[in-house]
This record gives sequence, C-alpha cells and structure tokens, in this order.
Amino acid sequence: MAPSATIIRRRRSASTRAGIAVLAVLASALAACSSAETPEPLPDVTVTPDVPQTRTAPPTPTVPLTWPLTGVTTAEVALRPAVAVKIENTSQARPQSGLEAADVVWETIVEFEVSRLVAVFHSQLPEEIGPIRSVRPMDMPIASPLRGLIVFSGGQPGILSLAANSPLQVISHDAGADGLYRVSRRSAPHNVYGSLTDFLAQADGDHSAPPAQQFQFALRPALASAVRAGTPAGTLAFRLSGQSRPSWTWDAGSGTWLRSEGDSAAMAESGARLSAVNVVSITASHPASGFLAQNNAPVPTYVLEGEGDGILATGGSQVAVRWRKAGRDEPLQLFLADGSPALLAPGNTWVELVPAETGSVTVG
Repeated sequence: MAPSATIIRRRRSASTRAGIAVLAVLASALAACSSAETPEPLPDVTVTPDVPQTRTAPPTPTVPLTWPLTGVTTAEVALRPAVAVKIENTSQARPQSGLEAADVVWETIVEFEVSRLVAVFHSQLPEEIGPIRSVRPMDMPIASPLRGLIVFSGGQPGILSLAANSPLQVISHDAGADGLYRVSRRSAPHNVYGSLTDFLAQADGDHSAPPAQQFQFALRPALASAVRAGTPAGTLAFRLSGQSRPSWTWDAGSGTWLRSEGDSAAMAESGARLSAVNVVSITASHPASGFLAQNNAPVPTYVLEGEGDGILATGGSQVAVRWRKAGRDEPLQLFLADGSPALLAPGNTWVELVPAETGSVTVG
C-alpha cells in the first residue's frame, strides 16, 4: 500500500506545480499589460506657410472710345449734336455735296415716287451739304431718336407742326435760319445748300449733346453679324418705287458697298464714289400720311413703330434681321433670328426703307 500511495502524491504534486507555473505566466503577462504606459497626446501645432503673395487683381478691360453713330474708334467724341439734313435725290440734284461724309443716310420714297434722303452728320463736318429740300412726315421718326438738329428748306404747315413737336431743334430755310443759302450753279428749287458749322452754332441747350448710339457695332469688321452668321452676297438690288432703283455692289478692295443709281455709279460732287460699310434694308408699311402735295397727290409716310423684316449687309455677306422700334423717339434696333442684337461693322451706314406694299430687294 505504501509505495502506491507515495506515487499518487508525487503525481499530484507535479500537476499542481504545472498549474502554478501556468498561472504565474498569465499573471506576469497581465502585469506587463497593466504596467504598460499610455502614450501622451501630441500638442496641437499651427504652422503658417511662408508663401510670397504674387496674385494681383486682373486688369480692368479697356473699352475703346467710339463715335456713337459709326462705332469707329476715336481719341475723343466731339461734344456736338447730330445734324439730320433732308437731301434731294432726283437726277437734277445729283451729284450731291457732303453725302460721302455722312455717318448714316436713310433713303425714303416721297410723293410722285421720288427718292429723298435724310443724311445724318456727327463724326465728320463737310464744308457744304445739299441740295436741301422740304420736310416730310417720315423724317421725324427717323431723326427724333438723335435729339439733335433737323435741317430742311421748308414744308407744309401741318408737317412743320410735326417737326416742331418732336424732340428735335428745327432749322428751316423758309424760316430764315442761318447757314442756309442758294447757289448759282444749280437752278431752283435744287439750289438750297448749307453749312454744318453754322447749323451747330445755333444749337440750344436742349439740343447740344452728342447723340446716343443707335445701332450696335462689333469691335472689328470680322466680328460683324453678317460676316460671322450670314451668307455671301455680291449685290443688293432695290426697287423702292417706279422711279427709284438703287443698287449696291460689294467691293473687296475698298471693303465697302458701292452705290449705283440705276445703271450709273452714284457720285458725290467732290468726285468720290458714294459707298457704305453697312447697308441695311428695312421693309415697312408705306401708307398715305393724310397730307397732300401738288395736284392733291398723297404724301406718304412709313410705319416705323413696331417691328418687321430686314437685311443687314456687311463685308460681302448678308444676314436676315428683325427691326424693332418702340416709339417715334426711340432708335430703330436690329436683331438676329435668335433674338441677339445684330452687330454692324465700324463705319458708315445706308438704310434703305423698302415699301412693304410695292418695294423689293434682290440679293445676288
């Protein structure tokens, strides 16, 4: 019995010793874990980069100063009003004086199917202009937006009242205004001429400011609407009446449209060919105005308030436009098919008023 008991006790002692050893190892590991120190958090540090400030504000775009009626760049705009002058355009009146220097020329049809012009001067002042003829009802819707001077030889009392009640200052030969005179080289009634400097000297305080811009202009010819969005055109043939058939031919050498009266080149008295950077065709109704001329011939006018179709020709190209005019004293504006403003090229402009009932324009 004794040896056997002894063996059992030894086995128990060895097992106990193994368990104690395992417990000791676990205790040591736990002690090591509990005794490990938690790392202290790093302090917050703000570092400002030392970067040189090289950014500057972008420069303000420079908008060139331009003449309001031509869009041509200039060092300064003269502080003078625009002068609208009624010019005759019959064969007895041609060649006229001063037309080559006009900023804008409007061609209209009056009684007896005769063509007459409203020539507007601002950026250039030719020494002499003429022949100057009488006022017509359509002249006020054309010139009123300029709020400057309107010059003519006379007119019917009712039409004179229209001019007097417009925002224009009237200068009339029949009323004895300075600067209008007759020349001996022409026969009456085709011999009334005038001086722009004399007209300007009479401008009162309400009519002395430069005109507001009428049409919209591109910064340079290549950006004009007809050039960018139009189709090529070499000729513009107008039938304004049975007696008036002007035409325009594109001349790449001069960069202008050259005017003809029928089959003849249209010339100024100075010998210069009449030309235009922009030719604008405006189709508008052409009803009787209610006034009568000789032999009770009806005096027509144009309905220029509202809107209608037109053509803008620039740089050997043409594009369809819509014209809009909000009222008699508001400028006539041009728009493209998408509603954006039509841009003319910098330079002079001729506007052909085509009677909607009987007139036409053919683009070739």
